[in-house]
Amino acid sequence: MKKKVISTVLCAAMVASMFAGCGNKAADNSSAAADNNAAESTNDAAATTEAGDATAEDAGTASDDAIANLIASTDGTVDIQLWCSELEAYQNVMKELTDKFKEQYSDVDFNITIGAVSEADAKDKVLEDIDAAADVFVFADDQVNDLVNAGALQEVAATYTYDPKETNSEATVAAATKDGKLYAYPLTASNGYFLYYDSNIFSEEDVASWENLTAKAEEAGTKVGMNVADGWYLYGFFSGAGCELSMNEDNSNNCDWNSETGLAVAQSIENITSSPAFVSVADQDAITMLNDGTLSAYVSGTWNTGSFEAKYGDGYAACKLPTFDVNGTATQMGSYAGYKFVGVNSHAKNIGWSMLLAEYLTNEESQLAIGNATSEGPANKVAAAQIDSPALAALAAQSEFADQQVVGNNYWDPAKALGQNLVDGATDLQAVLDDAVAGITQPVAE
Repeated sequence: MKKKVISTVLCAAMVASMFAGCGNKAADNSSAAADNNAAESTNDAAATTEAGDATAEDAGTASDDAIANLIASTDGTVDIQLWCSELEAYQNVMKELTDKFKEQYSDVDFNITIGAVSEADAKDKVLEDIDAAADVFVFADDQVNDLVNAGALQEVAATYTYDPKETNSEATVAAATKDGKLYAYPLTASNGYFLYYDSNIFSEEDVASWENLTAKAEEAGTKVGMNVADGWYLYGFFSGAGCELSMNEDNSNNCDWNSETGLAVAQSIENITSSPAFVSVADQDAITMLNDGTLSAYVSGTWNTGSFEAKYGDGYAACKLPTFDVNGTATQMGSYAGYKFVGVNSHAKNIGWSMLLAEYLTNEESQLAIGNATSEGPANKVAAAQIDSPALAALAAQSEFADQQVVGNNYWDPAKALGQNLVDGATDLQAVLDDAVAGITQPVAE
């Protein structure tokens, strides 16, 4: 069919008509102002207002025309496959939104199927077979480079209904951009972690540091924890102390965690994890402990908000990550900050409609619906301001100490092993750190 070419041309025409309309109107008004020097400032102001109104009107007309032409050029059923998180809340809200999308464009016969693919696994699933992958998919920000390099993402060169660069936070737009080109639509800005806790047990002073938190947990006969044997979380300790982890252009890593400072951090981690009140468990086991009533504070993200809020009840609270002692100095934990995007497969069967669906799923109204359903923070600035959540407030407080996740694949397995060794109480910390750094910084296999 001819829809792919038509939609691309129409989008380009939208942009051209917007600028043409604005330029002509401004020129006309400038001439009018020159004819009457006495009213120059008044005419200039009027010209600015008129040009602005014309620009908005022209943009709206261009958008409507582009969509109308897309509809007119469509023959038969439009098949679109969408991949998003397997979590029930995500599946449900995406079904609601796609149903509304079909209602809005009821002149077209859509067949939109929703598959369950975690954002964390999206890149790998797409790159298995780009042609067979979903037309539209949700993915994590650390996958942008690989997807772009593989030619799997359709560039967002023009849009139908809104400009993602204007409506979303600057950080999310920057993370979705490569070499000056936008390759995805920002969806959420809350893919980070912080501390959930039961305020009926812990005070704000208790949760301010790991030392206070574990001491109070021991006294109360309860458990606190995080998944130390996971590089995503382990990073927070070393980055907080100023240790380096960065990625080179060839996707290899630089890491100095086996430095003198890194050694002190490792000792601090062992001190924390050696507390009988501390548990290093992944989310699934943490939720089991939570429901059993044995876990009263845990480091996680917004995806678990519902579980902690339901269990802790009126004691439900959240805050930035605690400090930890490094050579006698209270050191604030760092963290990774991440975002989720909606991307369009460059091999999509219906590029135009796939782009429009991606736009729809990430507009202000949709982001607000997704945020309310999943407790994740919208990337859209207006939608984000409308959600009141202790978890998102904690994430915002932690964001001052958070970094975007930019790391090569050789980081993850050695970091996981390092975390587990520290939880197990390794005695030769320098050797453990040296081994981890050797693995993290190893050359990338060609």
